[in-house]
This record gives sequence, structure tokens and C-alpha cells, in this order.
Amino acid sequence: VEVVRRLIDTAFGNIGPMMDLYRPYVDGLANLPRDGRFLLVGNHTQGGGEVFLIPYFVRQEIGTRVRPLAERSMGRMPAPMSDVFAAYGAVVGAPETARELMRHDESILVFPGGGREISKFKGEEYTLRWQGRAGFARLSVENNYPIVPVALVGGDDVYRSMLTRDGRLGRFSTAITEKLTGRTDMAPPLMHGIGPTMIPRPQRMYLRFAAPIETGKPARVNHDTWVAGIKEKTQDALENAMAELLDIRVTDPY
Repeated sequence: VEVVRRLIDTAFGNIGPMMDLYRPYVDGLANLPRDGRFLLVGNHTQGGGEVFLIPYFVRQEIGTRVRPLAERSMGRMPAPMSDVFAAYGAVVGAPETARELMRHDESILVFPGGGREISKFKGEEYTLRWQGRAGFARLSVENNYPIVPVALVGGDDVYRSMLTRDGRLGRFSTAITEKLTGRTDMAPPLMHGIGPTMIPRPQRMYLRFAAPIETGKPARVNHDTWVAGIKEKTQDALENAMAELLDIRVTDPY
């Protein structure tokens, strides 16, 4: 793990020229608290570039390593993949691990939609699938941890889904997934990249760090009500950031 971590640190330190060539659009870096004590809450995309771009630009801006909270299944992966995740700084996204990171004032990254937000059917691009996911807000309130919403546009266009969730084939995919895994929210759509292939479609990425959301609860406010409000405020900020980035992309000459 230590060897891989050194390789990752070296890559992050020397990848600047390639990033300049790639020309991602990034704004809002000034919104990052300088002490590194914050929870980044983002949207997952089909391309997955957010997992790399967000930690890269945070490190470039304030010099801290971001700790992603990963799906529990990631913690059960065999070596060497589990070692790569550990070297990258990822931990299993459980309440106890998140509390420990917050106790040490780490920069943390979470995608409340989890894996179900990656596999999107046609028409679901740049939508959040947070149904029942409020753990990030509860932990942030519990630890008075600032939340920084961070939106990425571009990743959901690397691959395109050919099916709608409510269509015949979409319902069939959902039924098969439920039979195999017991879950209905992880059904894989039929996707394509360039033409009918799985070669990724070249896309410019658009990243925005929104203003921090303070989570400290006022004394006379009900706890559950405050948590629900923080979740809603974070979701609204993230959805607004995605909408604004989509508007920027329409007139972008690059």
C-alpha cells in the first residue's frame, strides 16, 4: 500500500501538463475551507472521472489528500485492487469510519447516490438518486462538519444509455438484477460509447465547488428536522450547480 501510495503521489505531482492539455473547466476552488476540514458531496457519473478530478484539484488548491468513502463492496475486493483503493485514501463508507475521519479533520468525499447513481438509463443523466440517503447530513450535523457540494458535468456523456428504465428491456434488466442481487436500483442499462462501441466518447469535464454549507445545529431546532434540512439544502445546491454547468457547456467553444 505504501509503495502504491508513493506512486499515486508522484503521479498527482506530475500530471499537471496532461491536465492542461485536457482542459477541464473548474471553478469555485476558493470555496474550499483552507484547513481541509470539510465533506465534499458530489454526483456520480457514468464516466467516473469525478473520483479522480475532485481529489486532484483539492490537492492542487489546498494541499490536502481527499479521503473517498467507497461502497462496502469495495472493502471486500481482493488484492491488489483493495490495496490500490487503500493507497488512494479510500475507506469503506460506514458511519464509524466517517466519524473517525472527521475526528481527525480530514477532507472527505462522498457520493450519497452510491453505485446506483453510476448506471443511468436514458433520460436520467445528471440526476441525483439519493432516495433514503441522509447519512452524510446526519454525520455532518453530529460533528459540525462543513459540507461543500461539488458538481461534475461531462461524465454522463462518456457513455449513452439506449434504454429507458420503464421500457420493456429496462424492466427486464431490473427484474434480472433483482433476481441475482436482491436489489432493483443497480440494474445495468445497455450503453454505448463512440458509435455502437464501448470506446469512451471524448468529453470536456466541467467541475464546480459550491459555497460551503454550515451544519452546526441551533439549540432550539429539532435534530431530525435540521438533518433533513441540511440534506435538502445540499441536494438543491448540487442540482443548481449541475444546471449552471450544463448552461455553461452549451456556449463553451471548447
